[in-house]
Amino acid sequence: MTPSDVSTALSEQGYLPDEGISTSVFLAMTLQRPLLLEGEAGVGKTELAKALSAATGGQLIRLQCYEGIDVAQAVYDWDYARQLLHLRAAEATGEAQTMSSDDLETQLYGERFMVKRALLRAIEPIEGPPPVLLIDEIDRADDEFEAYLLEILSDFQVTVPEIGVFRAERPPLVVLTSNRTRDVHDALKRRCLYHWVEHPGFEREVAIVRLRVPGVDEGLARQVAAAVEALRELNLYKPPGVAETIDWANALGRLGATKLDEQLVVNTLGTVLKYREDHQRLDQHGVGAIVKQAFEKGLLHG
Repeated sequence: MTPSDVSTALSEQGYLPDEGISTSVFLAMTLQRPLLLEGEAGVGKTELAKALSAATGGQLIRLQCYEGIDVAQAVYDWDYARQLLHLRAAEATGEAQTMSSDDLETQLYGERFMVKRALLRAIEPIEGPPPVLLIDEIDRADDEFEAYLLEILSDFQVTVPEIGVFRAERPPLVVLTSNRTRDVHDALKRRCLYHWVEHPGFEREVAIVRLRVPGVDEGLARQVAAAVEALRELNLYKPPGVAETIDWANALGRLGATKLDEQLVVNTLGTVLKYREDHQRLDQHGVGAIVKQAFEKGLLHG
């Protein structure tokens, strides 16, 4: 396998990587190292993990991080309702009377009553290709969870005091994403390969639109990509990502459009800008200027 093979495999799943992404994924797979992807929201970090799962055939296991996430939400918990039902059934049948408290506790805290969360499921021995573990928005988690995560990613094992050690026979392919709302600690970065994901260049974004919106007019695809590129230069609160570019092209296609005009942009702007302040910023800049820039760049590169 080569970076070129990775690029081909991802492209077949509808994800068009640049050379840097293809090389980073190739190295993560061959070196069996987690891959940390940073970049602005909407540049395709999460979509890369999904495409990687589809390309390898490995199950996608997603852990969405948030402030306050802990072991119970990320690794394992106990099904207290089932434990209580089992205890009542043991009492009703008289089984509990013939067992010692230690034996009963061993039953209650056995694997059958365990709720396995994302991190534990990712390191369980399974048949078939290793899973793809997506740890999404790690920058939203707190320091304590990040430290615990580092420990798991170092050995790919989890110790459950009541049961024992769960260890990965084959490590999962791990992709971590960060929107950089805070800096990820150096210790975690050292454990990972790192790649900063940029917004795609003009031609690649046109290619992405044409791939993800079948039947879209080529001229319209070029104008939409050029318009989005111009919007990203306006110092917006939330610059549009690739997902918004695709949504906008899809919406325009549904309306039967073959080219942009000012009224069409105004009517469909909600598919690409999601904050009132950004709409106001565009009004100040002028919708006409964006349309003019989109036409010029679309023709220039056509």
